[in-house]
Amino acid sequence: MALFDKIRAMANSSLKRIVHQIERIKEELLLIGEMRPGSLTKQYRQPKEKKGGFYQISYTYKMKSKTEYVRPQHLDDLKRQVETYQKFKGLIEEWIDLAITHSKLKIQIDNRNQEND
Repeated sequence: MALFDKIRAMANSSLKRIVHQIERIKEELLLIGEMRPGSLTKQYRQPKEKKGGFYQISYTYKMKSKTEYVRPQHLDDLKRQVETYQKFKGLIEEWIDLAITHSKLKIQIDNRNQEND
């Protein structure tokens, strides 16, 4: 029975660590500013000569692809928004990974508890 108690303590410690990491992610998400999905690319009206350059933002929203021209005065702002969106996506992905691990671990603990009853 001592081995089972050690395993349970380690599992509970892991659960607490996961909950702490999820809380950290939630705090970071509260600080997220303006964001926008997509990627910014520079295009050329004459690509061979690299003349007539302009920027576009391309993204998919509600299963529809969209491309919009970007005026030079909006470029820096849009770059920040796209970077913020990438950070947001990374945090959400990390949260989902942790949530899945947390769920699996809770199920394992519950199954072991039922086996030892």
